[in-house]
Amino acid sequence: MLEGTHIGLKVDVDTLRGTREGVPRLTRLFKKHGIDATFYFSVGPDNTGRAMRRVFRKGFAQKVARTSVLKHYGLKTLLYGVLLPGPDIGLRAGDVMRGVHDAGFEVGLHTFDHVRWQDYVAKADAAWTRVEFERGLAAFQRVFGFLPRSHAAAGWQINDHGLALEQEYGLAFASDTRGGPPFLPKLVQTMSSCPQLPTTLPTFDEVLGVAGVNESSIADTLHGLSLAAATGPDKVDLQVFTLHAELEGMLLLDAFESLLRQWRESGASITRMAQIHELAVRRPLPIRSVVLGEIAGRSGTLAVQVPSAAAPA
Repeated sequence: MLEGTHIGLKVDVDTLRGTREGVPRLTRLFKKHGIDATFYFSVGPDNTGRAMRRVFRKGFAQKVARTSVLKHYGLKTLLYGVLLPGPDIGLRAGDVMRGVHDAGFEVGLHTFDHVRWQDYVAKADAAWTRVEFERGLAAFQRVFGFLPRSHAAAGWQINDHGLALEQEYGLAFASDTRGGPPFLPKLVQTMSSCPQLPTTLPTFDEVLGVAGVNESSIADTLHGLSLAAATGPDKVDLQVFTLHAELEGMLLLDAFESLLRQWRESGASITRMAQIHELAVRRPLPIRSVVLGEIAGRSGTLAVQVPSAAAPA
């Protein structure tokens, strides 16, 4: 059914709690099943509480109601950056991050300040974007002792300046976008040589609570979507699934393990993002513009690819 399909696991780690609690659970789970994955770490302040100002964004309130943000993130995390100072994740949990790398997993940069990047980068100028991106690089290097080879933008938010910086700093690949095949991003005056590996499958929190999907059925739902993509007219054999240390690494861990079992039983190869990149570049990559678009189940707009020469995000 999924023989010949490669599924890249992209673990986004947004918070201090997710780093300390969710990440170790996921690494144990992956070791248990002999599965590889890539962890993308937030390496600066945890200001998660400031995300609550998105309450007026289209679809955000519905998502909060569907996924029970308080239950998954915890009250203390939701107060960081508002009533409690935002702790520095790299300083407070750098040992956990290094332990992931030492255990043989691939690591990359998610962001410096998750909320700040997600809320402002889409409309930011070149100077703001450079400062935030380079803060992330520097903090990542302080934690690991080396610079990242890949970047996965917080909240799938990126602009033309960020795409150019990924090329400038020689990243091997990035995963900042949603939907479609791997591609080379079109910039304002040129093209980036840093391939984009988009997230192709919905995330758990985008599906949970929609059309009756609950924690007991979500693995079946995601497996079905993966199978449909692999066997449909486009036959998507390179798929990317984004999970979150705060969700699949904690209260949704059992549901995620069920999905891993189903993928394996269907013959899929589950791997790190570097392997998806290696397979992707064996084929000619299309050149695509990056624009902002809506994704079912997620509030606001996200970076997506379009085949036309539309205005970059």
